[in-house]
Formats: sequence, structure tokens, C-alpha cells
Amino acid sequence: MIRISAVPIFEDNYIWVLQLGTHAIAVDPGDALPLIHYLKENGLELTAVLITHHHHDHIDGLPVLWSHYQMPVYGPAGIKNVSNPVKEGETLRLLDTHIQVIATPGHTLDHLSYLAADALFCGDTLFASGCGRIFEGSPAQMHASLQKLAAYPDSTLVCCTHEYTLSNLNFALSVEPNNTALIARMQSASTLRQQNLSTLPSTIGQEKAINPFLRCEHSDVIAAAQTQNPQAKSTVDVFAALRKWKDNFR
Repeated sequence: MIRISAVPIFEDNYIWVLQLGTHAIAVDPGDALPLIHYLKENGLELTAVLITHHHHDHIDGLPVLWSHYQMPVYGPAGIKNVSNPVKEGETLRLLDTHIQVIATPGHTLDHLSYLAADALFCGDTLFASGCGRIFEGSPAQMHASLQKLAAYPDSTLVCCTHEYTLSNLNFALSVEPNNTALIARMQSASTLRQQNLSTLPSTIGQEKAINPFLRCEHSDVIAAAQTQNPQAKSTVDVFAALRKWKDNFR
């Protein structure tokens, strides 16, 4: 059975590690040394890496990792040190399990997510209680990517790359202050962070109950979005209004 762990790096990033026996694969290693330490401490050999997109905090550990392990690196085409480019619809066979490659453009145009062992490794597309900024894509692209991820079973784990949960929850409560599931999540997440524990992974079911970016068809979310853009009526317009609001939210 595959075990999934999160290795913290930088201020708020995680490298996700999937392990089976003494073999492991890592997702988005922005920093090599904490990952190497984790692997040695747990007696693991790194056999592959998955990359979601080209931002430095997701790929900068690759050269050092390659010098230690010479492992294949799967990810979007055109990224330096990606040895095995992959795209939407492909399936990898790693750690004796199938890993589905999912195109999720929006944050970047090349963004990929991966479904493995009933867990989504979604980089900077879907966050706990939020979503990534739109740097290269369009609101329509990001909304479609999120809808694609939301279609997976409610029990699917959401393994995103950043510990942004509390700030995302603060924004979500501004959108839906009376959402009881959201209030409960804020309480539990706050307790975890006070103990310096991770709030991740989330689940698709939880995100559909509390994440405003997955709730653009709900009347309270529409009403909140229309305080920012009175013309926001379609779900894409509502999403765009929420994302613009979040970009400037403090």
C-alpha cells in the first residue's frame, strides 16, 4: 500500500512523497536537501519525480537530486531537467500503481496534475479552501481545470503544494460567513497550525463544501461575487470576480 507524506520546504511549500517499500517518488521538489534528508532518514531510494509546472519553487531541487539519484523526471514539456515529458490523458506506471496525467491550465499554461493512489497532486491549481493565482491562463481555463478536479470522488485526497489554508479560509469566510462547514474547518485548521501541523491533505468532498472557487453556482457565493462585479452572472464570471477579489484581499 502506498504511503503519502509531506516534506515541508521554504516558508509554506510541501514536497509530496509517495513510497512503496523502499522506493519513492517525489512531487515538485523545489529544494533538494530536505527531501534527501527525508529519504535517507527513512531508508528510501528516489525512483522518479513528478513536476506540475515550471515555477522555481517546484523545480529548483532537480539538478541536485539528479546528481544523487539519476531518476526520471516526468512533467510538462519544455521544462529544464524534465527528462520524460507527459501530457493530458497519459497514464504512468510507477510504484506498482497507475498515475493519471491531467492537464490543469490556468495558474500556468503548462500546469499538470496527477492522480495516484486516490490522491490528487494538484500543484498550484486547487488549494485547500482556495485556488492558485492566474498568471498565464484565463479565468475560464482555471475554472474548467477546477471543475475537472472537482469531478473526482469526494474521498479523493487533495495534495496541493502550499500551506495557504488559513489565509484561504479567511477569504472564504468573507464570501460565505454563515457556512457552518467552513466555520468548522477554520477552527480545526487553526488548531493544527497552532501546533505547527499541516492542514493537508484536504479532500474533494470537503473542498466542494467550503471552497468558494468550487461553489460558483451557490446563491450566497454569487451574491458575494456580485458585490465585486454586479454583472457577474455565469459561473465563469462569478469565478473571475472571486479570483480578482482574492488577488487583492488582505
